[in-house]
Amino acid sequence: MRDISPAIFIGNLPGLCAVTEENGIISIGAGVTYTEAFSTLSKRIPALGPLFDRIGGEQVRNMGTIGGNVANGDTPPPLIALGARLTLRKGKKRRTIPLQDFFIAYGKQDRQPGEFVEAVHVPVPAKDVKFAVYKITKRRDEDITATLGAFCLALAKDGTVADIRIAYGGMAATPKRASAVEQALIGKIWSEATVEAAMAEYAKDFTPLTDMRATAEYRALAAKNLLLRFYVETTGTKAPFQVSRSEAA
Repeated sequence: MRDISPAIFIGNLPGLCAVTEENGIISIGAGVTYTEAFSTLSKRIPALGPLFDRIGGEQVRNMGTIGGNVANGDTPPPLIALGARLTLRKGKKRRTIPLQDFFIAYGKQDRQPGEFVEAVHVPVPAKDVKFAVYKITKRRDEDITATLGAFCLALAKDGTVADIRIAYGGMAATPKRASAVEQALIGKIWSEATVEAAMAEYAKDFTPLTDMRATAEYRALAAKNLLLRFYVETTGTKAPFQVSRSEAA
């Protein structure tokens, strides 16, 4: 096995094990376990609940932390969609960055030598904001994600998309926003025609890979259909159209 020494257990450091909320921002210390964090987050952001229940087993959730999961796990896409920020610390020096900027390349983060993740700050969405997370795996429980999509939508009074943040895991080397898709939706009426047109932009955002969990074709198809599912669930309509395999490419 790979030698990971020296290793430090941070579970008994009070400064890293607190969950607080101020001005609509939930701050989660790097030493807070999934179980501890979820008890607060799932109450304030209910759509996160089903995802939390599928992260590892109960033993993992009782020991693993949100801070650790940020580096390689399922929580970054929904946290990015929510506009989360990350505080990095080295000694007495701290800096806070958007979580989406933390990921540079596969296995590489914007973390300087000696820095560690001190806390994750998660905005609680307004009541009229629509938020959802969808995880696709071969097994329902205790399986590594093939594709995970998170969506956070704010509509204007006239029914147009005032803002939307879409983030995926399993579609690129790092958790990533679907920026081209977002731009195709913002300012447009939230309708089936708008969603269908925006799907053509996925190829600009992602070039998924094939591995043991899913093919590139499957991931491209699933990513588009997750947007369709989000539209259907936020409007209460039936699926107005289907994305074929040829269209997903």
